[in-house]
Amino acid sequence: MQKKILISDPTLRDGNHAIRHQLTLNQIEAYALSAEKARIDILEVGHGNGLGASSSLLGHAQASDIEMLEAARKHCRNTKLGIHFIPGLGKNADLDIAIEIGVDVFRIASHCTEANTTRRYIEKVKSKELAAYGVLMMSHMADAETLCEQAMLMEAYGADGLVLMDSAGFSTPDLVRQKVTYLKSRLGVDIGFHAHNNLGLAIANSLAAIECGATVIDGCSKGFGAGAGNTQLETLVAVLERQKYPINTSFKLIVGLTRTAEELITKDNPNITCAHIASGLYGLFSGYVPHIERIAKKLAVDQFELCERLAARQLIAGQEDIILEEAFRLAEMRGGTEKKALAMGHA
Repeated sequence: MQKKILISDPTLRDGNHAIRHQLTLNQIEAYALSAEKARIDILEVGHGNGLGASSSLLGHAQASDIEMLEAARKHCRNTKLGIHFIPGLGKNADLDIAIEIGVDVFRIASHCTEANTTRRYIEKVKSKELAAYGVLMMSHMADAETLCEQAMLMEAYGADGLVLMDSAGFSTPDLVRQKVTYLKSRLGVDIGFHAHNNLGLAIANSLAAIECGATVIDGCSKGFGAGAGNTQLETLVAVLERQKYPINTSFKLIVGLTRTAEELITKDNPNITCAHIASGLYGLFSGYVPHIERIAKKLAVDQFELCERLAARQLIAGQEDIILEEAFRLAEMRGGTEKKALAMGHA
């Protein structure tokens, strides 16, 4: 019998990226109430980069972690309250706060080759008998065998599931099938998938993951998320319903949730701009797009040439300073080239 597909909705977390982490408590409360009515399985809440990430470097959130989680908690009864946690950005004390507030699902994330950094946090959550998922971010940067090795570490630490995060929107259905199939054959825990829509393939990639055994799928209302956005929740649910996959929600229920998002949070769908496509093409973290655009404009360098240079350095989330570093190098090269051209013109 087909295992039920759980829908995890990070609209109030990944969506925070889209508005520079400025979700208000009123928006969070209203959306959480609608998510409960829509029978969403898991609602993820917080700063775009997760618990404890509000900062000058990553952007200050409109409200504190405590305020955001408490605002959602009061309306999540059957819907489970979830958080995203990246070791280094979040601390032990942040986990303690989330546990005290009553968070149900803890996603402990690392870069796809650094699962060892999650051990103490997964073990801490499991010691409280709470649900912990290991998350491998930027999963396109490792092959199936490497991802499996990292996933097995998380499983050994006690993780209840493993989520592959296509943070750059780089993947294609074939890549997703290859990796999910490999993990499914070797892991004894649930597998999840989190897509970004930089190449317009979020729905296709999510369906490919499900076809190969993934049972936890992320989707945001109207695709509201970093960069070009995430898998569009209402489209995902409609397709799953049409394909007769067992789910706890339905398209009719999701319509109300989408209307809440339209009225209070995101009046416009995320657009797949050329900058977002470049992010997916070069495998760059989706949240970097506004930084790249802003810095390229300020230093008068070509943003796509900048993307190529950042891809060559295999940039990952949390390395914003390298964007500026490479942009300065491009600006210096441009200045040198211009001076040489002027000198030759006057020779």
